[in-house]
Amino acid sequence: MDQEQTPPVTMTTPVRFLPGVGAFRAEKYAKLGLRTAQDVLFFFPRDYERPAPPRSVDKLREGEQASLIGTITDAELASRSPGKSVFGAIVENETGAVRILFFNQPYRADQIKFGQRVVISGVPKLSGLRMEFVHPQLTMLDEQDNYPEPKILATYALTEGVKQNELRHLVGNVLELLGDEIHEVMPERLRGDAADALRAAGIEIEGPLFDIQTAVRQLHQPDNEASLQAARLRLVFQELFVMQLALAMRRRKLTSDLQSPPLSPTSVIDSRILNRFPFELTNDQRQAIKEVSQDMACQFPMNRMLQGDVGSGKTVVAVYAMMLAVANGHQSVMMAPTEVLARQHYQTLCKILADSRVRIGLLCGSISRAERTATIKAVASGEIDLLVGTQALLYGDIQFSKLGLCVIDEQHKFGVGQRVTLRSGGVDPHYLVMSATPIPRSMAMTLFGDVELSTLREKPPGRADVNTYLAHDGWKDRWWAFVRDRLNEGRQAFVVAPRVVPSTKSEEEDADEDESEDVSSVQTVFDDLRKGVLSDFHIGLLHGRMTADEKMATMQEFAAGEIDVLVSTTVIEVGIDVPNATVMTILGAERFGLAQLHQLRGRVSRGSHVGHVCVFSDGDQPPSENERLSLFEKTNDGFELAEADFQLRGPGDLLGRRQSGMAPLRIADPRRDIEILRVARELAQTIIEEDPELDAEDFQDLKSQVMRRYGKRLNLGDVA
Repeated sequence: MDQEQTPPVTMTTPVRFLPGVGAFRAEKYAKLGLRTAQDVLFFFPRDYERPAPPRSVDKLREGEQASLIGTITDAELASRSPGKSVFGAIVENETGAVRILFFNQPYRADQIKFGQRVVISGVPKLSGLRMEFVHPQLTMLDEQDNYPEPKILATYALTEGVKQNELRHLVGNVLELLGDEIHEVMPERLRGDAADALRAAGIEIEGPLFDIQTAVRQLHQPDNEASLQAARLRLVFQELFVMQLALAMRRRKLTSDLQSPPLSPTSVIDSRILNRFPFELTNDQRQAIKEVSQDMACQFPMNRMLQGDVGSGKTVVAVYAMMLAVANGHQSVMMAPTEVLARQHYQTLCKILADSRVRIGLLCGSISRAERTATIKAVASGEIDLLVGTQALLYGDIQFSKLGLCVIDEQHKFGVGQRVTLRSGGVDPHYLVMSATPIPRSMAMTLFGDVELSTLREKPPGRADVNTYLAHDGWKDRWWAFVRDRLNEGRQAFVVAPRVVPSTKSEEEDADEDESEDVSSVQTVFDDLRKGVLSDFHIGLLHGRMTADEKMATMQEFAAGEIDVLVSTTVIEVGIDVPNATVMTILGAERFGLAQLHQLRGRVSRGSHVGHVCVFSDGDQPPSENERLSLFEKTNDGFELAEADFQLRGPGDLLGRRQSGMAPLRIADPRRDIEILRVARELAQTIIEEDPELDAEDFQDLKSQVMRRYGKRLNLGDVA
């Protein structure tokens, strides 16, 4: 009977069938996402060990990485118990001697002999009067060998029960078996064009980009620093380039395959709309309106994001666009993340269009079933021109008579699927999203690479400055005295408390509420202030677990000046516009992100009075020692804060599927690789302009990778 042959290892071979692995080890590797041989090849190192240049023994420092050249002058293998051993040796040169130790590696006795010249690299520690290296990196030298260039070792993410050397050994085995089988998707001419473009952008590169086999080998087992950087450049560029190709294909699809009604801004329409605003527009607002108008005049859908700092007047641009659609005989819809904000937009539109024939509707969770039914019927018949609402717009099979424009406020509060649901229908409407959280440059080219961008930096005239203070508990008496003074002058104040204790409610219960939060903190602050330092003022309470009617009533009282101090959670983060509220106290500020803090600060920069924001943190660390809070104090520029927040937090949240629909990046980092990203974007756009569906014969493998990675996420199925 013939002996059963072991099947050859391929890219799809399960890890458990790789040499020396087995089912037990495979379970541990699976925790790292390593399930097939291909997963191992593309399990990129998280960092590298770079051995230090050789030192003399007297220059060794405990705990500092070091290398040493010497000769073995003594060696011994000792057994401590069955299966337990320690091999020790002395390495000596003209500057002194050190000890090296290897535990449970008895084969070292055959490898390391008396008189052998070696290079050791590792982290020494003092043992008695002599430095000692435990499990150092070891290189054998012949008598005539000079000191070789130190070997760079990859370090990988680990999990319990998996050691670094073990993972290096696994990767090395798979490289030896399959390193030459890695499929190349970037043809040689494209690698040459990419290298030329990278050089033109000032990025150092010799010759074309590495082929994929060389790049993967050198990333895991680099010959030297130059090869490592060249390998990383190739793989970073490919990852970003594939993403940019997908975005360029998506962008072209939106501008060629879909049809929208051209909504032209004639001079008469423009004048009629602008006359509705009782103030002068800023230059940024006028430019944004020009860009939006040009897009809406086209026969394909506008796909534009309007980003602007807090208080820059984004709503004015959105209202102009909605009125432009109505002036051309089409409906507009605006979706806001909270009912408070939706009702505020509704009231703004009602005020601006008070004496016009434009019909405005509101659709949100708190309206009665009869009101909802009547509104949906009026929208379907065309009796309502402008519809404002919350997520309630996404349910109930709402049919528009002639929808021309969708506006999404605070786009980051919604998932991609929700935006697409609102947009779908018989006709393809124009699409405008607004964000008061400025997008870092690198994110604008990745997360929103298929979207046109308009930016508002100017604030409307008459807006006062805001002073920001970082405080510690010793300031509280002085601060509350300051707050009382402002209240006695007739101003109003916010007090923001964070969520402290995790909610005990189930996810199902929380899903029906505006905001999943524990209200014990805000309730405690409310009670303490009402009974203590602010007892002689009218204090209101606002949080996400109140009913919509309760929240609206509280906000209306605050806006009317009937409430002096509003104690709230971050439910006030967006859209609350009370110009007389000029003082804000933020408690537990270390619990908030920079963007969220800046949004909160924006609530006290709505009018002509100077605003004041004081930040207190919990715990032992003073606010001044918190890098994020220090940045928050130093600048009121939301764009600067967005870049700083991105540098501090990284791209993980922004590139996760939950927010963007984009696959997470494996090796590229938009913060560090911004110039590579720029080159990848430009080259991708050029290629899609020349070959919209990547039909060229040598692009077929590249096209397949684009579709595998982004086809479903970006709805590119019909492109393929």
